[in-house]
Amino acid sequence: MLDRKFILENIESIKLNCQNRGVIVDADCFVALETERKSLQQELEHLQTEANTISKSIGQAKSPEERDTKKEKGRLLREKTNEIQTKLNHIEIELNGIQRSIPNMTHPDAPIGADDTANLRRSLGKTPLPTYNFKPLDHVVLGEKLDLIDFEAGARVAGAGFYFLKNEAVLLELALQRYAVEILLQAGFTLTVTPDLARNDILQGTGYIPRGPETQIYSIDGTDLSLVATAEIPLGGLLAGQTVDAEVLPLRFCGISHCFRTEAGAAGRASRGLYRVHQFTKVEMFAFTLPDQSETIHHEMLALECKIFDGLEIPYQVVDTATGDLGGPAYRKFDIEAWMPGRGETGEYGEVTSTSNCTDYQARRLNTRYKIKGQKGTKFLHTLNGTAIAISRALVAILELYQQKDGSVVVPNVLQPFVGKDVIRRKE
Repeated sequence: MLDRKFILENIESIKLNCQNRGVIVDADCFVALETERKSLQQELEHLQTEANTISKSIGQAKSPEERDTKKEKGRLLREKTNEIQTKLNHIEIELNGIQRSIPNMTHPDAPIGADDTANLRRSLGKTPLPTYNFKPLDHVVLGEKLDLIDFEAGARVAGAGFYFLKNEAVLLELALQRYAVEILLQAGFTLTVTPDLARNDILQGTGYIPRGPETQIYSIDGTDLSLVATAEIPLGGLLAGQTVDAEVLPLRFCGISHCFRTEAGAAGRASRGLYRVHQFTKVEMFAFTLPDQSETIHHEMLALECKIFDGLEIPYQVVDTATGDLGGPAYRKFDIEAWMPGRGETGEYGEVTSTSNCTDYQARRLNTRYKIKGQKGTKFLHTLNGTAIAISRALVAILELYQQKDGSVVVPNVLQPFVGKDVIRRKE
C-alpha cells in the first residue's frame, strides 16, 4: 500500500492514478477521516495529560471533599478518553480500508487505457511466426491423439479445469522446470520449492484477496490458510516482518510451486484446455531490492523471460501493460504473449509470462525493510516478481507450434536432453 503521508501530500495525483486504473476510491473521504483522526488524537493526548495530572494530585488533596472532587473529575476524563479512543479505532479501520484499496502509483511510461486493448506491443521475439501446409490442431486435440492429457479423468477426480498429464507430457513438464531452473541458476537466483499454502495475511500483503465474491483464491475452511495462486505469495512472505542489510540486496529467488486458481468467469474458447486451469506448476522469479535497483532488475527479469522463450524457439511479443489492466500492487508490468496456432481460426497470441515491479507497495503491507550501515532507522525495500515458466501455457505453445502434418510433435532442441527423445509420436 502507499504511505499515508504520501497520499495526503499527493491527493490529486492519487485521484488521477485511480482514474487511469479504473479503480473507484473515495480519496476525499480519506483526507477528511485523516484530518478528523489527527484532531481527535490531539484531543486524546491533551485529555490523557490532564487525567494523569489529576491522578497524581489526588494524594495531595487537603480534605476528603477535595479528594472526591478530583476522583470524579478523573472518572469523567477517563470516560471521555475512552469515548475518543473508540472513535479513533473506528476511524482507523475506515482509513486502513481505503488506504489498502488505493493502487500503487504507475510508471510514467506505462500506456494509459481502460483495459488490455490499450496495451502496447514493445518488441517481438527472435523466432518468426511458423507457416504450415496443413491446418494446425489445437493442443486439446493433439493431447488426446498423442495420449498426453486426460481432461475427462481430471474432471472425474476433481471437476472441470483439472487434468492428468501423461507419458511425454510429464517429461515435458519436468524438462521445462529443469530448463528454466538452469537459466535462473546461472543468473544468480537462489532456488526454492515453496509451500502450497500461505496465511491469509501473507496473501493480503502481496495484494491478493483470500475471501469474498471477487477472489480467485481457494481458501481452507476453518483455518487462516489458502492455497497459493503463485509462488509470488510465499516468496513475498519470505521476509515478512524482517529487516535486512542494504549490502545484501538485491536478493533473487526462484520458486517452484503448484498454483491454484478458481478462474471464476473464465469460460470461453480462449480458455480451452490447458490455457486456463485450476491447478498448474510454475517456476517464478522474485526479487527484493533497494529502491534505486528495482527498475534495472525489472528489465533483467523481462530479459530472462525472453531468453527462456527464445531458447524454446517460440514466437512471442512483449507487451507493456496499460494502466487499466495493471493489478493493484504493480507499478509497471510487462507480459510475454506466445504465438499459439490452435487458438482461434488462424492462431492468436496468448499470455505466457508477466513481470511486475511493485516498488514498496507489498513491502509496506508485509513490513519488509532494509537498513543502511551507519544510518539510523529503516526503510521499505522494493519487490518484483516474474514468471519464468508457467508449465500449462508453455505446453500449449509447444504442442501447437511444434506439431507436424503426421500428427507428431517435435520436442524443442533445448528440452530434448531432458525428455530423452526428439519427437513425440502417436501410440500404436
